[in-house]
Amino acid sequence: MNYDAFFSQKLTSIKAEGRYRVFTDIARCAQNFPYALREDGTQIVLWCTNDYLGMGQHPAVLTAMTDVLAQSGAGAGGTRNISGTTPHHVELEQELAALHDKETALLFTSGYVANETTISTLGSHLPECVIFSDAHNHASIIQGIRHSRATKEIFAHNDVAHLRSLLSRYPKERPKLIVFESIYSMDGDVAPLEALCDLAEEYDALTYLDEVHTVGLYGPTGGGVAQQQGLAHRIDIIQGTLAKGFGVIGGYIAGDTSLVDFVRSSAPGFIFTTSLPPAIAAGAVASLRHLKASSVERERHQAIVAKVKERLVQARIPFEPTASHIIPVVLGDAHRCTQASALLLEEHGLYVQAINYPTVPRGTERLRITPSAVHTEAMIDALVEGLRDVWASLEISRAA
Repeated sequence: MNYDAFFSQKLTSIKAEGRYRVFTDIARCAQNFPYALREDGTQIVLWCTNDYLGMGQHPAVLTAMTDVLAQSGAGAGGTRNISGTTPHHVELEQELAALHDKETALLFTSGYVANETTISTLGSHLPECVIFSDAHNHASIIQGIRHSRATKEIFAHNDVAHLRSLLSRYPKERPKLIVFESIYSMDGDVAPLEALCDLAEEYDALTYLDEVHTVGLYGPTGGGVAQQQGLAHRIDIIQGTLAKGFGVIGGYIAGDTSLVDFVRSSAPGFIFTTSLPPAIAAGAVASLRHLKASSVERERHQAIVAKVKERLVQARIPFEPTASHIIPVVLGDAHRCTQASALLLEEHGLYVQAINYPTVPRGTERLRITPSAVHTEAMIDALVEGLRDVWASLEISRAA
């Protein structure tokens, strides 16, 4: 087989569809975020970052990380079982458990790994487990279900009635896991958490909630939408990330001791990987503690999000209305989406990444705007003007 020809042909097809991924090489400005520098030194403003609260540059986080870096070195040096557990890892897991009012928590190297590993482990070990998954769940969840080889049922997005109809097909005593997200990253819509918990209790199913786009941002101490709605006690497994609201990297689950300890003792994706560097764990602890005590960042973030939405409406730039901080501007065409992103960057110094297939379905390609707590009114003005100019250049229709 001519392997090179095969891969070249596949890449040609991807490029023809307009979904070839070109990485934008930038250097974040730690003391001046959301500014970043391009390779040629020009300054740009990030409008697609997941560092929603700017905690990646917070002095408490940077100080904690540099102190532990000097004390403990760069890496953990092993898996959690073999020399890779430090006081910082233990402390972080305790903080995460307390954040979600759970008995214990378990760290992973990323949110993706937390999802894939936990779901595949539970699905493969629970006897005759059936996993019920929202149609819009993240790729990490899909992979976890696939690798579990459990029976799967996909319910229509946020459709409680459809989920009920699927649950009713199975005996109550058969193990079940219902997997859903609180806020969906590409559409920005919110799950009907209470109704999903009601169904889980009625049909004796475990609940698994992905809170990656909400932890730090929602709830009185940053525990996410489940905390905000007073429902955390009804969720069996809360999964989250340290890479968005908390500004560092890593993933975790929180839940009852027996369940989490079983995952810790059985999951290959946890057992056989090197643990997070101690400095990362220390930075995450500092970030969690700050956001538990301070609501300033959350309040400012919500105010900035509301202002961006208001200005987009005034400028007649159509976007999907959401109750969250994620603002999808759907263009529905990969080529046009890529063009719009390139023009915003090259002509206006605004970085808003094009989101194409397979991240979103074909025909729903979009720009995904994610305001942060550190964007300013002047930055919002520049964003709106840039979008107006690009919409005119590309002859994209504006709202009536």
